[in-house]
Amino acid sequence: MVERMCISCRVRLEKRTLKRIVKNKEGVIQVDITHKLEGRGAYVCSDVCLAKCIKTRQLNRTFKREVPVEIYKELENAWQK
Repeated sequence: MVERMCISCRVRLEKRTLKRIVKNKEGVIQVDITHKLEGRGAYVCSDVCLAKCIKTRQLNRTFKREVPVEIYKELENAWQK
């Protein structure tokens, strides 16, 4: 069982239960629904943590760059699916 840590609440959970956001070598940030894209990944565990992540702009600190608002919206949409 592979575990990853939620960037918001810092709880370790099974990888497949988390939503993944990735920054590739070119610096493009996107939601990774397949969990297979190459690059630096960050994980969010729940809609509560997602709301906290959006409010505090946690992805900006995680990826050390400005994350477009569209990525946060795409992540919200992916969570609802």
